[in-house]
Amino acid sequence: MYKKILAASCVLMTMVGCGSTTVQNPVDYVTYRDEPLVKRVENGMTQQQVLTIGGEPSSRVQRKVSPGTCNNYVMTKDGHQQVYHVSFNSDGRVVNKGFMTCEQREENERAK
Repeated sequence: MYKKILAASCVLMTMVGCGSTTVQNPVDYVTYRDEPLVKRVENGMTQQQVLTIGGEPSSRVQRKVSPGTCNNYVMTKDGHQQVYHVSFNSDGRVVNKGFMTCEQREENERAK
């Protein structure tokens, strides 16, 4: 019993310590981990590389907290939809990505 609680606590602390003020649902990662955007997009990639992997985004947003842009994507699996964003700096390179919208990412950055 205590081992399960300890293991769950360690997972939660690890997720919180990843630098985001919003903890992303680990179920989202497990469910969508094989999607090209999740599996292949990495920090430092260019916008063109991301477009080649993920296609056209659902929307593009001009970043406000720091210069650059952000692409919102909607992934669908087994009839369920999940948002995913990829943020770019002013040089057009990936700086953030994850299971939230660009607007939610901006809100998190403002809160830091």
